[in-house]
Amino acid sequence: MANRIAFVTGASRGIGRACALALAEEGEKVVVAARQIDRLDAVAAEIRAAGREAFVMPIDLASPDSIKEAFAKAAKEFGRIDILVNNAALTRDGLAMRMKRDDWEAVIQTNLSGAFFSIQQVLPGMVRERWGRIINITSVVGESGNPGQANYVASKAGLIGLTKSLAQELASRNITVNAVAPGFIETDMTASLSDELKARITESVPLKRIGKPEEIAAAVRYLASDDAAYVTGHVLDVNGGMFMR
Repeated sequence: MANRIAFVTGASRGIGRACALALAEEGEKVVVAARQIDRLDAVAAEIRAAGREAFVMPIDLASPDSIKEAFAKAAKEFGRIDILVNNAALTRDGLAMRMKRDDWEAVIQTNLSGAFFSIQQVLPGMVRERWGRIINITSVVGESGNPGQANYVASKAGLIGLTKSLAQELASRNITVNAVAPGFIETDMTASLSDELKARITESVPLKRIGKPEEIAAAVRYLASDDAAYVTGHVLDVNGGMFMR
């Protein structure tokens, strides 16, 4: 698996940062992409301090032009992308009855359309090389639903459908497409929750704890590896047992 090129969106913090570090540990050259350059620089410095290669890439997943430019620069630097981790996401929660159109569109654009347009950018190279790993970070709520998050849940459920369609479309080219569905994980997104809500969530998880970003990254590392060569179209739940299909 060594010397492959990985591109991780939303790599400046949380799950994306953990994925970038985990893939770098495996010997991959990692393109860390997000909007916050200062945070990306810190992640890249961490990777380089461990003797690995990292390349900082500004990207705005809400902008197809920004996506095109970022992947063009990455291709110029490395020649190709072998592993794509679509992790970048945002939330703009609210009850459906009052949800503003802007809040609906911003979440769908970043979380779902941004992932699709990123995949489009890496496909020509993967098809040419007849090897690729695409890993979409969805969410437990994309499977179970969640009140007050119609836009976020729709975007994450959409990613699951996208994963399964592309897995069938690309299998003959030796490109696998899988998803990881985290439960509640210790990130900036969950840090804003009240202690009372966190306690309630923890109580609903059979393992009685909130997950760590590194536990999601371990699933991503597996799906990106040669060990997962016969796994495609799969949604890997990493949620402490809180949702069982």
